[in-house]
Amino acid sequence: MSSAVAEPELAAQFEATVRRKDRIEPRDWMPDAYRKTVVRQVAQHAHSEIIGMQPEGAWIGRAPSLRRKATLLAKVQDEAGHGLYLYSATETLGVSRQHLTEMLIAGKQKYSSIFNYPALSYADVGTIGWLVDGAAICNQVPLCRTSYGPYGRAMIRICKEESFHQRQGYELLMTMMRGTDEQRAMVQESVDRFWWPALMMFGPPDDASPNTEQSMAWGIKTHTNDELRQRFVDMTVPQAEALGVTLPDPDLVWNEERGAHDFGQPDWDEFWDVVKGSGPCNAQRIAHRKRAWDEGAWVREAAVAFANANDEEVPA
Repeated sequence: MSSAVAEPELAAQFEATVRRKDRIEPRDWMPDAYRKTVVRQVAQHAHSEIIGMQPEGAWIGRAPSLRRKATLLAKVQDEAGHGLYLYSATETLGVSRQHLTEMLIAGKQKYSSIFNYPALSYADVGTIGWLVDGAAICNQVPLCRTSYGPYGRAMIRICKEESFHQRQGYELLMTMMRGTDEQRAMVQESVDRFWWPALMMFGPPDDASPNTEQSMAWGIKTHTNDELRQRFVDMTVPQAEALGVTLPDPDLVWNEERGAHDFGQPDWDEFWDVVKGSGPCNAQRIAHRKRAWDEGAWVREAAVAFANANDEEVPA
């Protein structure tokens, strides 16, 4: 059977698999556009995990106790692992980690906008854990059921670890809120800075998100940006009340009729500026990643040479 004859049948099988909410696996036939969309989404996610190590990693040596240093170090190591799981998922689609990293450094691929904001105080370590990882959990738990198998399976472990990170951050903030007036003020100031960027993490509003409709149809995404943003707000409000912090949104109010919170909109002009590379830390984050990649070249070369040498020693 020629490929021209077979392709419509394969496409029908693909669509039937997606409708049944079954998994597409690496050896299955898939449309080129589906493959491209999965690679784009998973690569952006992987880049976010790796770039996201930077703002918190800078605080490891400045954390106030050995316990806090060890906790933060473990979290940053987890993020590195998440990036590797996700790069491995793209490799099942024939795209290497090296290629994706080169695309990132060249500015041809993106990562989450949140990581272009600086971590200015130690309270930011807790706020990132609480708000940023909390938003990530809302975004990522549904991805455990995404239609591409390797991505969904990677997300199961990632979500378990992100949930622990969120609790770590919340515990740190709760400890600080039980401390001095200065510590409580530090927490509130941190929350004021990170609240709106955390809402932006879900992406633009649905009517301005060009990829959402097709990703939903293919089962790559299972919820829209606005649905996930609403879920995050509803989850976070009672946590903020328990902490004793105020979320910086004058429009935030419970809507009895909807059974959900009404809330204001982020500054979407700021969001697009950050996405296009004009955020507070865009240049710094990419420069740091490029330096790490360049300085690690000898390690990669040595690993390849070692692997090749061992292959030559294996008897035929």
